[in-house]
Amino acid sequence: MRAIATGLLVLMAVVFVCARLLRERYPFMAFVGAFAEAAMVGAIADWFAVTALFRHPLGLRIPHTAIIPSNKERIGDNLGNFLEHNFMSYEVIHGELARVDFAGSAARWLDQPDNARAVAAQITSAIPALLRMVEDKDAAAFLRDALAGSLKDVRLAPLLSRLLSVLVAGRQHHALLEKLLELIAGALEQHRPYIRQKVHDHSPRWLPKAIDEKFYERLMAGVHSTLDDIKGDDSEWRERFQLATEELIANLATSPEYEAKLRALLDSSLGHPLFRNYVGQVWDDVRARLLADTSAPDSKIAAHVEQALQSFSSALGRNETVQLKLNDWLRTFAAETIVAKREVIVDLVRRVIRSWDAETLSRKFELHVGRDLQYIRINGTIVGGLVGLLLHSVGLLF
Repeated sequence: MRAIATGLLVLMAVVFVCARLLRERYPFMAFVGAFAEAAMVGAIADWFAVTALFRHPLGLRIPHTAIIPSNKERIGDNLGNFLEHNFMSYEVIHGELARVDFAGSAARWLDQPDNARAVAAQITSAIPALLRMVEDKDAAAFLRDALAGSLKDVRLAPLLSRLLSVLVAGRQHHALLEKLLELIAGALEQHRPYIRQKVHDHSPRWLPKAIDEKFYERLMAGVHSTLDDIKGDDSEWRERFQLATEELIANLATSPEYEAKLRALLDSSLGHPLFRNYVGQVWDDVRARLLADTSAPDSKIAAHVEQALQSFSSALGRNETVQLKLNDWLRTFAAETIVAKREVIVDLVRRVIRSWDAETLSRKFELHVGRDLQYIRINGTIVGGLVGLLLHSVGLLF
């Protein structure tokens, strides 16, 4: 484009010379000459303006030329400020991320067997390396200190509140309740002889056995009836369970007392000698089993992880409520994180621009916008010529 614009200037110069030589023989060449003369002026003026942005024209240090190299640091600062205030605000970032369906895209991608298998293989292959790292005493001590430090800054109660709200949004807490009721009912049926014997053992000796048996049957019938009532979707038990769950979520999110209780429970559990000894005894056996399984071609862990990923993706894909909540949390987290670190990002932009030498900066700008700037030279040549032709025509009228 630069060659075309320069070639057009040379062409106008040739036309101007030819018009000057032929105007005595051909009077209309005066119009051609006026056009070419003004076109050269417009072309040279626009060449000077375009060139002055990136370098000194013809190497002459004319004031207010080489504008971009001379103002490199100011350009970096202004560009950083522009990015910080126009692109890295919470509203802009959150609004842009609102177009992205993180949860839905992840669910659809993981629902593909090949993708789930690849992720499962990656997770499984990382287990031996992780185990070898944890085996080292220094690494283990570092991990324990890092875990303790990270948990120290985590507010457990609000975190648990958010996790419970996900279960509530997908009504998974009711599914969990139903599963628990099924387990209780199954345990009662399985241990009927034991329960009957316990009732007989605690009954008075003078009580007839038939009455004792009748009491046992009514007790079991009452328990099963209560379990059936709880299973009902519109039962009072379900309503109480829902209200209690919502109250617990609210208390976990706002009550300092719940946070203190959870923190005390966690600290006492992690610091108890029995807990440490038990974990140490179990660890060796678990580690050996994990290493043996992950190194096997038909790893059960890989198969279970793959199945879990596909089950999770299928469940997530069907549950729009959880998708909406996850997407909202991810957008909020990403937006808040970027906004919190925007000064670091903007400072990186400024440092990179400042680190460029003037020639590099000028070349990068010219590569990005130079093509359009050469059109300015071409347009200046044409417009200048037309203006010159118009002025020549007007001059003949007076």
